[in-house]
Amino acid sequence: MIETGEHLLLVGENREYFVTAGEGQLSTDRGMIDLAALVGMNPGEEIRTHLNVPFTALRPRPTDFFVHAKRSGALMLPKDIGMVIAYTGMNRDDRVLDAGTGSGVAAIYFGSVARSVKTYEVRPEFARIAEKNIRNARLDNVEVVAADMLEATGEFDVVHLDLTITPAHVEHAFSLLTPGGYLSCYTPFLEHTFVALDAATPLFRDVHCYECMERELTRSARGTRPSTRVGHSGYITVARK
Repeated sequence: MIETGEHLLLVGENREYFVTAGEGQLSTDRGMIDLAALVGMNPGEEIRTHLNVPFTALRPRPTDFFVHAKRSGALMLPKDIGMVIAYTGMNRDDRVLDAGTGSGVAAIYFGSVARSVKTYEVRPEFARIAEKNIRNARLDNVEVVAADMLEATGEFDVVHLDLTITPAHVEHAFSLLTPGGYLSCYTPFLEHTFVALDAATPLFRDVHCYECMERELTRSARGTRPSTRVGHSGYITVARK
């Protein structure tokens, strides 16, 4: 049952809105929606505008937060987040340390998979945005820490770094990892990738670096062809202790 203050997707024909149940009215070109009427409904049920246009109320998934969450900077793309999850084998038993939280979208993906996530963001204003996004995702297993990950303590099965990598970050990640655990580093530029590779190779027993190129197909009346979007986003260095 949908509760007051819960974030939802309202999906109609060629329209999608990210709303909060119980808070005022949503004005659209298809009519007004009383958001208080969402409270008590079940996800998947239909609500209509005052012009009788139907919208379906859905609980958002991590992919929806990638699209709709408040942003504090550039986000890792889902394809890169997926590589981190796949190549580290992240699972429901894992304790994950995530650093360079940003808007918290990667932490939301990780929190939907892992047992617990502690995510470090050195910029307090970014940490506050991430904390709100994670709260809206209804994840109680993700903790935002407004601090440098070099201050982190404890034991983790996966450490993920999305920040300007230094050898100190890699060395500290190694000290936090359990035997057999994984480090992943997302780096948009080759220069930072080389830092990650060179720092990880003497410490970790298995080090690999990947780039995932993505092309979306677009289809129109004229025909079907690859999208002209840029395929490169960053490099993923994965190392096992």
